[in-house]
Amino acid sequence: MGTKYLIEKSREYFETGYRLHIDGNYDEAITFYEKSLEAFPTAETYTFLGWSLSMKGEYDKAIEECKKAVEIDPEYGNPYNDIGAYLINLEQYEEAIAWLELALKAEKYSSKEFAHYNLGVVYEKLGLWFEALAEYRKAYELNQGYVIAEKSRERLQSKMN
Repeated sequence: MGTKYLIEKSREYFETGYRLHIDGNYDEAITFYEKSLEAFPTAETYTFLGWSLSMKGEYDKAIEECKKAVEIDPEYGNPYNDIGAYLINLEQYEEAIAWLELALKAEKYSSKEFAHYNLGVVYEKLGLWFEALAEYRKAYELNQGYVIAEKSRERLQSKMN
C-alpha cells in the first residue's frame, strides 16, 4: 500500500471518528481515531483522540495523546491548549500556564481565544483577578462570538466591585 492510500484511509477514519465524537459516541470515536493513527499518524488525530478521552474523564491519557501530537508537529497549537485545559480539570493550575503560553506562541493555531480564555480561568482560580480580566478581554477581542469570555469578564468584574 502506498503512502497516498494510507493518508486517504487515515483521513477517512479520522472523519468517521470526528462524526462519532460530535454525536457523543466517544468509545467508537476513539476506535476510529486509533485506526486513523495506525494508517498514518498525524498531530491532529492524536489531539482529537485526546479530546475523546477527555470527554470520558481520562485526562491523563488525553494529555499523553496530546504530547504525541506535539512530537509530530510542535507548531500545531491545539494540543498545547488542550493539555492546559485538561490540567485545569485536574486542578493543576500552575502547570497549565506553561502549556497555554505555548499554545499562544504556536504558529499553527488559529483559535488563540481559547488559550486566552483558559489562562483567564487559571488566573482567576489562582486569585490573580486583574490578569484573569485581561485574558478574558483578549479572548473576546479575538472572537466577538466567544460570549463565554465576555460573560466571564463581566462576572469577575462585578465580583471585584
